[in-house]
Amino acid sequence: MPRSLPRSVSRGVVALMLSCTLLLTTAACGDDDASANGAATPTASASFEQQRLAKTRFVANAGLAAGATYQWIVKPYRAGKFKKGADGRTLALVKAGLAGAFTYNRLKAAMNNAKGDPLLSKAVAPLTAGIESLKELGTKLRKGEVGDADVGAFENIIDSVKDAGKSAGAEVVDKVPSASQLSGG
Repeated sequence: MPRSLPRSVSRGVVALMLSCTLLLTTAACGDDDASANGAATPTASASFEQQRLAKTRFVANAGLAAGATYQWIVKPYRAGKFKKGADGRTLALVKAGLAGAFTYNRLKAAMNNAKGDPLLSKAVAPLTAGIESLKELGTKLRKGEVGDADVGAFENIIDSVKDAGKSAGAEVVDKVPSASQLSGG
């Protein structure tokens, strides 16, 4: 009759064997080139997928920016909602201010997404300065200090982003964000 090891020793032996097995299988699965420089190299299909997702994300972010601009900045401005004494002016200005900040944020995200696709990146690169110029317009809208030039700046940038996306095969369609998206919730 074989003699059994004490329970604590047998658990230690099992743990040691599992650790060695895990260590050996991990080392065997590694790529010499990847472990030498600390990073794996992307495959062609991974690169294609990254570019496809870059365009998709660009279209989504730019579409939300365009939708917010037209819904809460351009339309109310053209309807006279920002003029002193207009019904609902305060609410329209608050929404416009939120939409301005939201638009800036989504356009920055779209520009970042565009970096994943070479053609799209080249198409939107000239728009960086214009997008940066929108940074303070959200506050200006909220305070009611907005004019034709300010609303025109939003329209021009959105139209330029749409044109750049279309030229790179990433057509942007307006998508009005929900109130919770607009407020950052």
